[in-house]
Formats: sequence, C-alpha cells, structure tokens
Amino acid sequence: MTESHRVLSGIQPSGDLHLGNYFGMMKPAIELQQDYECFYFIADFHALTQLPKPSDLRQRVSNVALDFLACGLDPERTIFFRQSDVPEVTELTWILNCLTPIGLLERCHSYKDKLARGLTPNHGLFSYPVLMAADILIYNSTLVPVGRDQKQHLEVARDLAQRFNHHYGDTLVVPEARIRDEVAVVPGTDGQKMSKSYNNTIPLFGNEKAIRKAFMKIVTDSTPLEAPKDPESCNVFALYSLFASEEEIEELRNKYEAGGMGYGTAKQMLFEKYWDYFEPFRERRQLLLADPDRLEDILQKGAEKARQKARNTLEKVKATVGLTG
Repeated sequence: MTESHRVLSGIQPSGDLHLGNYFGMMKPAIELQQDYECFYFIADFHALTQLPKPSDLRQRVSNVALDFLACGLDPERTIFFRQSDVPEVTELTWILNCLTPIGLLERCHSYKDKLARGLTPNHGLFSYPVLMAADILIYNSTLVPVGRDQKQHLEVARDLAQRFNHHYGDTLVVPEARIRDEVAVVPGTDGQKMSKSYNNTIPLFGNEKAIRKAFMKIVTDSTPLEAPKDPESCNVFALYSLFASEEEIEELRNKYEAGGMGYGTAKQMLFEKYWDYFEPFRERRQLLLADPDRLEDILQKGAEKARQKARNTLEKVKATVGLTG
C-alpha cells in the first residue's frame, strides 16, 4: 500500500447503478484499494439537493452499498461509509462557506448546466461544491479521482484549501486530481454517454429478462445482415470490448468486417458476456442482501474510522479559526 497518498471518492445514491458507473468509477476505485489508503462514501447529503422521497433515498443508499461490496470493494482495506454518518463534514462546510466567494460558485459548470436543463435551483444545489470540498478536505485527502467533467469541483476544493491556509495559516491539505482519462466513455442504449439523465442505462443487477431487453434496445445502424459492418462506430462492439479479452474482441471484429452476421447476434453475444462477467458479483450480492445486519455493521465501522480522521481535522480547523481555545 502506498502510504503517502489517501484517495477520496464518493457516489450519489440517485438511482440504480449502471454499467457506466461501474466502468467509469466503481471498477477503477476498487482497483485503487490495492495500492492506496481509500475513503469511499455514499453521498446521501448531496442526494438531498433533488429532494428524493425518504423511503427512496434509504433504499438507494442500501443498494449502492450492496453493489459496491458485491463488485469487490473490501471493507477491510477501504474505509466505506455513509456521508451523513460523519456529521463533522457539515461543520466544516459552514466554515468553508464563510470563505467562499459567490462568484466562484456562480461559475461552476454543473450548476449552470442543471439550470439550463430546467431544474429549480435551491441553495443546496448552488453550494454543492462547498460540501464536496469539505468531503475532500476533512480527511486530508491527497488524491481525488475525477472525470474531466468533475475537475472544476476539485479545483473549488483546492481553491478553498488554499484560501483557508492563506488566511489562517497552513492547516488543510491541498488535494491533487487523478483524472480518469484512461477510462473509456461507456455508451448508453441510444449511443450517448450512459447516464440516468438520458434514460439510456443498463443496470448492473436486476431481472435477467429485463436486462436482456435493455441490451436488445441498443441503437445500431441499418447495415444489412450480409454486409460488412464497422466495429469502430458500433455501440454494441464498444460495450463488448469492455468485457471481452483481446482475442475475443479481435474475433468479433473479424465477424463484423466479414459480413453475414446481424446486430441481433452481436447483442446476444454482448448480453452473454455481461451475464457471465457479473455472475460472481450477483452471488455475492445475494449473500449480502440476506444479511442486512452485516451490511449496516460494515457501514457503521467505516463511519467510525472516517469520523476519527474527520474529528482530528475539524478540531484543528476550529482552533485555527478561533472557535475553540
């Protein structure tokens, strides 16, 4: 394990996790636990900006925890917890709010994009990057894996740490971004980036028949069955490449270019590859689902470890700003 770096990442419980979440965030995060000290949290405070039904929020949090553990997150290696089980983060958020220029938040692309999509703004949505900064800074995180679309929020966290240190003295660790350039964009069933916002997702877990139907809905072109096909422009081929070995990818490429194979056959091959890939994860998830006390115990133990780090940082910050002696 690399002792010099502490990795921090969170995921919102905004709905069922899908293949885009897995290949874009979950799989890389799980791989990092082999080499780094990792803090991974379920961002239920952040989810409140959308005002979900309480019962929905509780179920989504549980599902995210189940999915991560089923896919290989090791709670013995990684500190895994609910964001709301570490209330110290909200205290740090208020202190950082008092250092945050309004203009800094007004320039955030995520907020402007949500307004452009017609979402009704609330203060939580506006100040979301400050809570995100507190999430990062309270654990003295040094590396934060982000996609390029999230890099601006990491820059806000860096800016606020630097402002705090400039105003009060060297107190907070300034984190670095770990840009996930190497992760391919996962196409959704319509060819756009897979996202709940586009309603084009394929879930990680669920009913076999329903998931097979989702694969069969993947958009393809109108090339006739007998004609050669371009694998590089095909959403089915792109998804298959995420699961398959180099030899299997090359074999499918040859079938595309030779002609005589329809997209329906390729979709069936993709579904079978997906189903085999996730079989051990499904088995592990079923065992966890049958033991809800164990799931809660894992989250509570992770939260207690996270709170120890958070308390240390918060006590130092409160003393620095004059809230304690």
